[in-house]
Parts: sequence; structure tokens; C-alpha cells
Amino acid sequence: MGIKERQERDREAVRRSILDAARELFVTEGYRNVSIRKIAEKIEYSPAAIYGYFPSKDDIFYALAEEGFRLLHGGNDLGFNEQLASLGPLERIKTVLLRLYEFSRQQPQYFELMFVDRSVPRISQAYERFAFAREIKSQLIGEIQACIDAGVLPSHLNATVAFRLLTMGLLGAAMMRLSDRLGRGENADSLARDVLSVTLLGLQSSGPLESTFVDVDCLPDDMPAAERAS
Repeated sequence: MGIKERQERDREAVRRSILDAARELFVTEGYRNVSIRKIAEKIEYSPAAIYGYFPSKDDIFYALAEEGFRLLHGGNDLGFNEQLASLGPLERIKTVLLRLYEFSRQQPQYFELMFVDRSVPRISQAYERFAFAREIKSQLIGEIQACIDAGVLPSHLNATVAFRLLTMGLLGAAMMRLSDRLGRGENADSLARDVLSVTLLGLQSSGPLESTFVDVDCLPDDMPAAERAS
């Protein structure tokens, strides 16, 4: 390994340690209560060294949120895509949206930072950086619109509003589990699947909804990190 490659590897290792320390502190202490100095102390670096990697605390959050959205999406998972291709329209929606709940189980720190902490900065301030996340949301809404076009869901439904209703239920189940607020004998996994099934059944038989249209170019504002992108 050459000197340049070793330097790049070492720099990436420090960057990783900054992000890991910041993620843990943001979740345990709350974003607004964490300073660059506190992150530096945790990894035994100087604040000036942190600024050599990230211009601000907000930039550290944006890097973590970007990682989180990519983990949520799962990348180019050929097995998952093949599974989707074999499913009917409603089962496709269920399977895709359940990834949001599974994300809360597999990556609880990212989930809490992105969806729970209301003090994090607005992702709209880094609009270009999160174009891929807006594309993911648009694809999900497209799955719902395909159900509407196929007559599986009523034609009067707005696909974006339906998406909001479905994700709100899943976020609720995830937050109840993470905050340890379930009753004795309750199972969050079952609740997540049930709320998705019941909401879809309700949408199938619903009349006009009161909820208004949400711009598909905006990230869902039920995530404190994302809202807020309107």
C-alpha cells in the first residue's frame, strides 16, 4: 500500500469514528445538546481536527442522514427486486413499506436521529445532496398510484396522501417499540403488519379523504429530519 492510499485509509477511519461518535451522542443526548467539542472529546481529538473533516455540526448530521437513507433504501438489492416482481400490487406496497419498520429494528440509532429528534436541521438546506431520497419516495408513491390506476385502490385517492397515511402508522409502531411503551403481550412486529393491512383495507373502502396533497418533490415531513423539506 502506497503512502497516498494509507493516508486516504487513515482519513476515512477518522471520518468514520467522528460519524459513529456523533450518531451515538445525538441519539443519547439529543442533537441540540451535542457540540463539536463534545464529539471531539469522545474520540479524543481536538475540535479543530473535527472541523478538518466537517465544516459544522449540521454537516455531520447531513452525512449521517445520507447514510441512513441509503441503508433504508437497501441499495440495488436484486433478490428484493425479484421478490417484488412476483407479488400482486397491494403485496408490493406492503413489502416495500415494511422496510421502514424493519429499518427501525435494524438501525435504531439512525431511525431515532432521522425520524424522532425534532431539533435536527432541515434536509431542505442540503437539497441536492438528498435528491436520491426524494426519488425513493417518488418510486413508493408510484407503486401506490399503480394500484389506483389498476383499480385495486379507489380512483379518488391521492397517492401521496395514501403514502402519508401508511407511513404514519408504521412510524407509530416503530416509535412505540423503541420507546418501550407497548403493553404486556403486545408485539410491535405484529402491530406494524396489522396497521399496514388495516390501513390498506380502509383505503380500499374509503370515501374522499380530508387530507390534502403533499408535493412529491418533498421528503415526508413526518420525519423531523425530512419535513420540513417543503
